Amino acid sequence: MEATDYSAWSNEKLIERVTQLEADLKRRNESVIASIPSVNKHWKKRTERAFDPAKYNTRLVAFKLAYLGKKFNGFENHAHVTPLPTIEEELWKAFNKARLIFPKDLKPLEPGAVNWEGTEYSKCGRTDKGVSAFGQVIGIRVRSNRPLPKKKENPKALDLADSGADEIFNTYPRENGIETSSPPLDPSRVPFREPPVDKVTLDMGNPDFEESLNFDPIADEIPYCALLNRLLPPEIRILAWCPSPPLDFSARFSCRERRYKYFFTNPCLPPVPHNLDSTTKLNPRGVKDGYLDIDAMKEAARLFEGSHDFRNFCKVDPGKQITNFERVMFHASIQEETGIDPSIGFTASPEFAPKDGVKHSVYSFNLHGSAFLWHQVRCMVSILFLVGQGLEKPSIVSELLDATKNPRRPTYEMATDTPLILWDCIFPKENDPERKDTLDWVYIGNGRGQGDAKYGPAGLMENVWSLWREKKMDELLVGSLIKLVQSQGDPVQELEPGKKPSRSQRCFDGSNEPKMQGSYTPVMKKPKMEAVEVVNERFAIRKGFENSADMKIKGFRNPPSIKEEKQASVQSAVEDAPQIPISRVAVD
Repeated sequence: MEATDYSAWSNEKLIERVTQLEADLKRRNESVIASIPSVNKHWKKRTERAFDPAKYNTRLVAFKLAYLGKKFNGFENHAHVTPLPTIEEELWKAFNKARLIFPKDLKPLEPGAVNWEGTEYSKCGRTDKGVSAFGQVIGIRVRSNRPLPKKKENPKALDLADSGADEIFNTYPRENGIETSSPPLDPSRVPFREPPVDKVTLDMGNPDFEESLNFDPIADEIPYCALLNRLLPPEIRILAWCPSPPLDFSARFSCRERRYKYFFTNPCLPPVPHNLDSTTKLNPRGVKDGYLDIDAMKEAARLFEGSHDFRNFCKVDPGKQITNFERVMFHASIQEETGIDPSIGFTASPEFAPKDGVKHSVYSFNLHGSAFLWHQVRCMVSILFLVGQGLEKPSIVSELLDATKNPRRPTYEMATDTPLILWDCIFPKENDPERKDTLDWVYIGNGRGQGDAKYGPAGLMENVWSLWREKKMDELLVGSLIKLVQSQGDPVQELEPGKKPSRSQRCFDGSNEPKMQGSYTPVMKKPKMEAVEVVNERFAIRKGFENSADMKIKGFRNPPSIKEEKQASVQSAVEDAPQIPISRVAVD
């Protein structure tokens, strides 16, 4: 066929021709596809298998998890749409998909759809957007492999199920179910899940319970950690589980110590060579621009230890009407992280290094406390960075901790979120001065034949390795680019500063880029925020209450909705039914 010469065609004719050819091609493709016999015509559409939660035992366990918070909108789920998913959203979806909890509906996740009711769910901490955790802990009641005793169905129990108990208590303890628990951490508290003695009618010698009693609570159990890790995003990993938490366990209230780490490098910013540095003279203490005075930071960090009023080191949340800002810090220190080299080559050369021979290294601010206020750690770190840059004296910490003298917080900026990590959560026994974690954690890979879950294909180490290698390649590429830029052009010694020297102070806040402050204003000379009492009072009035005191009385005791009243009535019916005994076997 002779080829068509399109060189003389107008644009309109060319467009018309192209449209015609595209239509012809589409018709040919459709006819070819229609002529191919379907190999799947005898396949049946997959239907979801019916799942009856009542046939499965349940148990209360604890999970220790880690997550990198940069891609998430914090840990706690919100009723409104957030720009990024939350950790709780991802956990809820994974527990549902694994059928470890039993919500009535498995519809696509909508704002506010996360509902842990009936699972005895509790969480140790609520990290903010961008903050990571390597030792977050949750408690939750989940499905178990332990067989249910072969007992006849209880008519009253069925009546409760018909009345809506299964809708409300989706993963409630099963009739005659057997669980193992540790002794309570706080014996002075009443174990809220332990049934009264007169309601326990379980006969351990009954042959109907033999299979359930012979169950190994660890070796025979569902591999919870590996199962959840297959369903969670790679930035969220389940590290361990506790098969027998104490009788009175609550991830929030049983935790007696939370430990945080905040990482930073020294130098914290790219240093300027001495012959171009015009900013050091602006520094009150002569610290070279880009570097931190670690000794001064250590001195300031020690002042945080003990019991103090931290109202000047937090963001006030008027919705909670907090009036007591006293918290106990057990430990506060600046430590060098060994085995990590932050140097980029040029920073170690004499033209850039400070004269006092500051060591290039990665450091961390380590903070152990009983409990923390909103943004407390990031506010504390911000002040430490100002001390490290020579912009404030270590005594600034003591001034801000004196709430009597300084009841209003100065308007300083808090440190960035990404380097902050909830490092660990500690659950010691009551009145334990050493605060040793007493939860019996079973880490991934522990146990006979479980090593592959840690080091095998698709194991935990392979998951984490892939994340590490991705970031390492980024580091190598950017590091190579820095070396290339530094090597090009005239030598550093021959470079000349601009005609107008910089009068702006660079301030480090933990982020990747400095904040330009102009002429630095000391913290205590900055404008002050409103007093806590004023913030709480204004918020309460805006919400329709007479004052803050009125909100504390009425706002936290809202009348129950119809749904809440129904749930309360069903819960009361379940608690009053003596035919639903729960056996809690304490283990030493």
